[in-house]
Amino acid sequence: MQPQYVEKLYLLLWLMPFISVIPRVQSDLSSDRASLLALRTAVGGRTTELWNATDESPCSWTGVKCEGSRVTVLRLPGFSLSGQLPAGIFGNLTNLRTLSLRLNALTGQLPSDLAACTSLRNLYLQGNRFSGHIPEFVFQFLDLVRLNLASNNFSGVLAPGFDRLLRLKTLFLEKNRLIGSIPDLNLPNLEQFNVTDNFLNGSVPRRLQSFPSTAFSGNQLCGRPLQACSTNVIAPLTVDIDVDENKRNKKLSGGAVGGIVMGSVLSFILFCMILMFSCRKKSSQKTSTVDIATLEKPACEENGRSSETGHSAAVAATTMVQRRKGEVIDNTAGANKLVFFGNAARVFDLEDLLRASAEVLGKGTFGTAYKAVLEIGPVVAVKRLKDVNISATEFREKIDAVGAMDHENLVPLRAYYYSVDEKLLVHDYMPMGSLSALLHGNKGAGKTPLNWDIRSEIAYGVARGIKYLHSQGPDVSHGNIKSSNVLLTKSYNARVSDFGLAQLVGPPSSPNRVAGYRAPEVTDPRKVSQKADVYSFGVLLLELLTGKAPSHAVLNEEGVDLPRWVQSVVQEEWRSEVFDVELLSVEEEMVQMLELALDCAARYPDRRPSMYEVTSRIEGLCPSSHSNPQQHDVDESFGP
Repeated sequence: MQPQYVEKLYLLLWLMPFISVIPRVQSDLSSDRASLLALRTAVGGRTTELWNATDESPCSWTGVKCEGSRVTVLRLPGFSLSGQLPAGIFGNLTNLRTLSLRLNALTGQLPSDLAACTSLRNLYLQGNRFSGHIPEFVFQFLDLVRLNLASNNFSGVLAPGFDRLLRLKTLFLEKNRLIGSIPDLNLPNLEQFNVTDNFLNGSVPRRLQSFPSTAFSGNQLCGRPLQACSTNVIAPLTVDIDVDENKRNKKLSGGAVGGIVMGSVLSFILFCMILMFSCRKKSSQKTSTVDIATLEKPACEENGRSSETGHSAAVAATTMVQRRKGEVIDNTAGANKLVFFGNAARVFDLEDLLRASAEVLGKGTFGTAYKAVLEIGPVVAVKRLKDVNISATEFREKIDAVGAMDHENLVPLRAYYYSVDEKLLVHDYMPMGSLSALLHGNKGAGKTPLNWDIRSEIAYGVARGIKYLHSQGPDVSHGNIKSSNVLLTKSYNARVSDFGLAQLVGPPSSPNRVAGYRAPEVTDPRKVSQKADVYSFGVLLLELLTGKAPSHAVLNEEGVDLPRWVQSVVQEEWRSEVFDVELLSVEEEMVQMLELALDCAARYPDRRPSMYEVTSRIEGLCPSSHSNPQQHDVDESFGP
């Protein structure tokens, strides 16, 4: 062979490894792109609008990240995806390290080819409708750090295979249909664990007893941190929960069915007779008003049904002090009048208030609030306090301190009524309702999303209101900061309500919604420090940023432990996953506000900033929107 051919042969052999790499890289990225397009075709949602099929590379698509010419991150939270994930998609996405399909409407079982994604570190599938058993291949993801399968329809038992995931820090399985006992998992790095609202039974394993009781509620579990197990612990269930109901229940005989029907008919007739007698008896009494205790009960009508809508129901539900024989029943001499504060205009009296039409606005920690529409005068909000067990003198002293609070970001207390049986507070009515209702109510297509400018303005207003309260003395705090106590004017100016009421009432007789906002050091709701207020405000900021409601575990309601959840996501260096999808794009100010919220929600009080510092930092983040102090909306108040 001639020398020149030998040189060319050597050169070709030397280049072969590099030549073979080029088509393989292109083929891998091409196959990733094909898989993503197949996913878009199968489950649709916002991917049909945001992913351009003409792009050669998927790395620029929303929610997609690439490294080394491979797709490594796929985040599609709240993308309106629906239907089943078909097999054959994830088998090509073998370099995925993070997969987030949370808060969609995906159904069916997890596709078997997801097992090929052995590099997964973060798997977020919460808030869908996945069903079936948790597949065994999940236990092959040995690098898994975060696993969230909450709020789905997964069934079956908790397999001990989770023990293989030694790097796991987060395991969320709440709100599913899991049965049986919890295996004694040996996960040395586990920091977050939740199995609430399943069908689990037996005792809590020793290695998991360090987690709070809220991680196990809504099951039939016992032992630390729950109540001690009795000697007759129920054996773990081993049957699948998806048993056909027709096979579970014995068929009733024809005679038994006939007996049930006859009994139901007789019971219905008896109920109607009692209802008619009750309504006739009430109509025969000449009363101009009804006791306030009946405010929440529908009035009887001539046809025997309760009135649920319309002006008649409002009028029937408004009168607040019962009159008998033309006199007001009251046990406190000289108390049959409204006591006004400051220079508030006396445009109505107690009689006007009692004759007003009203509707229930909501029930809170300290009582029930009503919207009262006066015949002549303004619309006001009236709160009927509950659990007030202090003397009249002490009540007046404390309520005078509340009435003296005067700031544009507080809901002013205009007047109060005191008797032994009833304590009423009269406030300005806020037409836009509460921040909680705006953030979490009306989830349908008709909801108007709150943009970042409005949310930051609300945060600033709330911070200013709390700062003012704290400036009144080192022992003055709000004690009950939450989104339902932030009311909004027509121009979305924030007004903080319910301040000072924690000192008027005793401990709540039932669980309340403040649980998700309460600082970890607070044990008595009547003794809340200013730094505990800062913690609650930090949770409120996180609620504004994420759009998520804090956990109300004691009420068994939907929600998350916001500080812990945000910390877990931020630790993975992906902050966009945190923010509310309604905010659309992430701004630098939002990231800085998130950092401030986490500072406020620090576990230890001495690590939290003061409200003075908090207000200054918020003002520094959005100086243009906060250059002018918020002014009181005169048209929404009966004050001066």
